[in-house]
Amino acid sequence: MATSATSPAAIPPTSPGTSSATRRAQMRSALQAAGMLPVLILLAIGFHLAGGHRFLTAQNLSIVAQQASINIVLATGMTFVILTGGIDLSVGSILAASAMVALMTSLSATVAWLAIPACLGAGLLIGLGNGALIAWAGLPPFIVTLGSLTAVRGLARLLGEDKTIFNADLSFAWIGNDGLHVLPGVVLPWLAIIALAVVLAAWYVLRRTVLGVRIYAVGGNMSAARLAGINVGLVLMFVYGVSGLLAGLGGVMSSARLYAANGLQLGQSYELDAIAAVILGGTSFVGGIGSIWGTLIGGLIIAVLSNGLILMGVSDIWQFIVKGLVIIGAVALDRLRQKGNART
Repeated sequence: MATSATSPAAIPPTSPGTSSATRRAQMRSALQAAGMLPVLILLAIGFHLAGGHRFLTAQNLSIVAQQASINIVLATGMTFVILTGGIDLSVGSILAASAMVALMTSLSATVAWLAIPACLGAGLLIGLGNGALIAWAGLPPFIVTLGSLTAVRGLARLLGEDKTIFNADLSFAWIGNDGLHVLPGVVLPWLAIIALAVVLAAWYVLRRTVLGVRIYAVGGNMSAARLAGINVGLVLMFVYGVSGLLAGLGGVMSSARLYAANGLQLGQSYELDAIAAVILGGTSFVGGIGSIWGTLIGGLIIAVLSNGLILMGVSDIWQFIVKGLVIIGAVALDRLRQKGNART
């Protein structure tokens, strides 16, 4: 008599190795989804305990949010660029030059209302210049933006004749020194609100638009993207334009917070913090892999690290050393992630 298709003999046994592999895959997926969030939480708790229970207070968390906001804005633009396999080393210099434009415009009674648009426009223009050299002239992003880092820094110093420009009556100073009063005694800084709005807008572009799909495609395989009919040049122009525009927004935020701008010092090494935030957040240096939410977590880790070290009384010399080690660690982590993806 024929054996029934549903008989126990026809059902293959489930081996212990299969279930173990499934559990490992599930654990790996959970760790990838969590990203660096557990590290952020552990850092916050550790600094709270080591810093005299001063870290996790409403006042200090508000300061951390302010400190993180500018870096998160810059890192958001950097995420767009790195997703295409590029790099933008000029964002700190663009921030300084844009802030100088904002302060100089604000001091003119006739065009003071143009301070913010002029600042954003300056950043966008420089970013598009970088994009044009990379997309149409075929120059390497590292070389182009390294040159821009130096040249635009010189421009920033030239604009202010190597002096700090002040404006005690800055019309948009509220952006950097006020906030939204959500509850009695709880104020959400406008800087943090702007940073969150930028992150949400970036998430929408990257995850809900055709343009976002094309950005990931260009970073994944530029040659294949061209063969698929994607205008790679326009995508590169877009991402470097966004990076420049958000660096200009960083200039607005910085000058609003300080009532001043300086072409020599403002924005120094900001590009390193932005790159560290992006890589800590899981975006791969080779492009095509990453998320804006990871960048947000990475930016918060950098801010928590800086604030926590200050609360612990660590000198600024050691703060530079620790930040440098974090950047090296971020790149090493990216390499490990690449090897893990290659194995799976």
